[in-house]
Amino acid sequence: MSGDEREQLAEGSLISHLVELRERLLRAVIAVVILFVPCAIFQDQLFTLVALPLLERLPQGSQMIATSPVAPVLVPLKLAFMAAVFLAMPYVLYQAWAFVAPGLYKNEKRFAIPLVLSSIVLFYAGTAFAYFVVFPLMFAFLASTAPEGVLMMTDMGNYLNFVLLLFFAFGVALEIPVATVLMAATGIVQVEKMTKNRGYVLLGIFVIAAFLTPPDAISQSFMAIPMYLLYEIGIVLSRVLVKQRAEKAALS
Repeated sequence: MSGDEREQLAEGSLISHLVELRERLLRAVIAVVILFVPCAIFQDQLFTLVALPLLERLPQGSQMIATSPVAPVLVPLKLAFMAAVFLAMPYVLYQAWAFVAPGLYKNEKRFAIPLVLSSIVLFYAGTAFAYFVVFPLMFAFLASTAPEGVLMMTDMGNYLNFVLLLFFAFGVALEIPVATVLMAATGIVQVEKMTKNRGYVLLGIFVIAAFLTPPDAISQSFMAIPMYLLYEIGIVLSRVLVKQRAEKAALS
């Protein structure tokens, strides 16, 4: 095969990959748009549902307010879009997987599929944990700390930004086992080093939790303790993976 033929083959392969990438991205966008329509129709009810952990714990006479004339429209609309992305994420990740999978070996596919599925489940579990466990305790504490004579009235836009940050933080926090296994599998960090540096990891987790949660020990602990336990789970799974690799290498 001549140099020109190889160059034309490479160009054709690149173009086909770009076309497929465009199709995958288009499908992901269409999925988000389809889910955005019902979310936008029920955007007010959706915002009330998200605001419920705070609304139920506001002192008597307090309420949520809008400090911008367009906030009552744009804030629920923003939440509707984020909800659509949240609901469409499994399909979006599937499109990413379908694009990458043809270039993987068979053993890599067997390893990647459980990681992708577990990462989706753990992210949703993290957001559910934040909504049902952390938010009620956190907002009850924050509402009770207002000084006498100060009426707590939270801006709806600031509240949405705050809870979206916590949803994302708790969702990512539960991805720690997946990240730990990936680092061990790729050889970026040895399992022994992960075990040896437990103290530094624990300190770092509490520092990160202090930045991402309100300044109270309850919220910080509810984020930091599960993160560290998941780190330990990741170490156990990494050891199992390394042991299986060593056994296969010994047999081959």
